[in-house]
Amino acid sequence: MTTELAQPRPSDILVTYRIETAGNPEALAAKIASDQSTGTFVDLPGETPELKARAAARIVAFDRLETVGVPSLPSEGRVFNRAQATIAYPLEAVGTDLSALTTVALGGVWSIKGFTGLRIVGLQLPPEFKGVYPGPQFGIEGSRRLTGVYNRPIIGTIIKPALGLTPEETAKVVAELVASGVDFIKDDEKLTSPPYSSLEARVKAIMPIIRDQEQRTGKKVMYAFGISDVDPDEMVRKHDLVVREGGNAAVININSIGMGAFLFLRRRSSLALHAHRNGWDLLTRHPGLGFDFSVYQQLWRLLGVDQFQINGIAAKYWEPDDSFVQSFHDLQKPIFSDADRPLPVVCSGQWGGQAPDTYRRTGQTVDHLYLCGGGVVSHPGGPSAGVKAVRAAWDAAVAGIELYEYAKSHPELAQALAKFGSKTVSEGK
Repeated sequence: MTTELAQPRPSDILVTYRIETAGNPEALAAKIASDQSTGTFVDLPGETPELKARAAARIVAFDRLETVGVPSLPSEGRVFNRAQATIAYPLEAVGTDLSALTTVALGGVWSIKGFTGLRIVGLQLPPEFKGVYPGPQFGIEGSRRLTGVYNRPIIGTIIKPALGLTPEETAKVVAELVASGVDFIKDDEKLTSPPYSSLEARVKAIMPIIRDQEQRTGKKVMYAFGISDVDPDEMVRKHDLVVREGGNAAVININSIGMGAFLFLRRRSSLALHAHRNGWDLLTRHPGLGFDFSVYQQLWRLLGVDQFQINGIAAKYWEPDDSFVQSFHDLQKPIFSDADRPLPVVCSGQWGGQAPDTYRRTGQTVDHLYLCGGGVVSHPGGPSAGVKAVRAAWDAAVAGIELYEYAKSHPELAQALAKFGSKTVSEGK
């Protein structure tokens, strides 16, 4: 079978699929284009040439890839063919509704027979999507303005233990962290509003400490409260509670609440929305199935994520460094303008030791939130020393000075190297 390629139109939605099959990948690409637009398993009398010209998806690019010997999904056979196909979906047929896009071009494709693997690796949206959704309200520049931090990474930490602390116990941790000079603190994503530590009680215990620090020093630490809720009205109520007490940020578990609930919140929000993508790994961890982050992140950026967690160098989770670096660069690329770029959040087992490689591999930028949980609160000198150690590590990374050399005049960094040094110290220039 020879694939006949069509020419893309400026208004087309272009989706790229990496296909794996024991059969013919060209045939499966054609089946995606048919089944996910106008066709079905039998000929349709209403599927006229005129209708197809208006609404049918078309293959606009097709490239064969190397064969593999092990299928992504269990299947009989010895050789499995792979190809990459870009299919153009007419805007007239799909529109600019993201639920329609995910239904037509993303969600339904995995139910088609014949695949041993299928991964969506590219998404290019036409200009018609610009302005349909609110996008980030704060993003990079707004996050810097709210924290008052410029020309270096925003240094953040997480309340630990993640679960179990009462509001009063949490407030004691916050008081120490605020005094340390940290820029950003967040609830762990697992903490929302359990009976022992309701959001109302946490806000009332924590915000007076934030406000007092601001009055005394002029610096307002950004605290992101976990306000996720399956009920959009309840989530907005939680949002309003944080705003009334002077808060300026919230943690949102985006996969748990869904796109519609997030958009409902974003259109009513005056908080910086910090996105935790828990559950994302299920959609991407198998290399032959699911989505690339480059596809996934575009949807949430359009909806209005301000800060996007993406793991980090030598993360404590499964994601390889190359995957993190690619995700960082994906967030740096405008979809339609620089204003739709969220602040990348470098996280997951981070401490000062990864600063040099992070700086080098992300293009020597400091436009990110460097988020350390145990890397700050478990510092042998306490959280204040932990913050100083991370700041020193970033100063060294930007200056091109090796960490062990810089530590000779920065005791907090020396302590961190002694405790965490076995957990990957990068000395990249």
